[in-house]
Amino acid sequence: MIPLALKTSRPMLKPGILNFGRSLRLMPNFSKLKPIEQPPGFIVETVNEAYVPPDPDAYEGSHHWIYDRIITTAMVPLIMTPFVAGVDYPVIDATFSTLLLFHCYAGFKSCIIDYIPKRVYGVWYGAACKLLTLGTFVAMYGIYVLETANNGLFELIKSIWSV
Repeated sequence: MIPLALKTSRPMLKPGILNFGRSLRLMPNFSKLKPIEQPPGFIVETVNEAYVPPDPDAYEGSHHWIYDRIITTAMVPLIMTPFVAGVDYPVIDATFSTLLLFHCYAGFKSCIIDYIPKRVYGVWYGAACKLLTLGTFVAMYGIYVLETANNGLFELIKSIWSV
């Protein structure tokens, strides 16, 4: 009589033989990297369902546009002062460089929101936002080095134009 434990429907593997069926199951799941399928016309429920607006977000909503306009307006006199008046203040240079960085951050964030929407790309939206934040911090460090080790952004522009 053969014990029940030895009666199996699958063949037992010999030591040293690779089990390809099992190794394929250990592969990572890349399905979360694919775009999320959208229903036709982006209609989630039925056409007759009431529209549910997203929760208001001060930074991502209309205030974002207002902040961007305020920063852009503040940059106009800051860019003209060193070239027109010949004044070389490091505070003006550092303020302009920082405002320019925030202006670029807001512009690229708007591009990410428009062209890599979270509802379609999921993981890639988060990766793009994190990469933008990393680049902004690297640029902040670059502004710090430019302001402390050299004479600042305006001096760099003057040296490029004078060559």
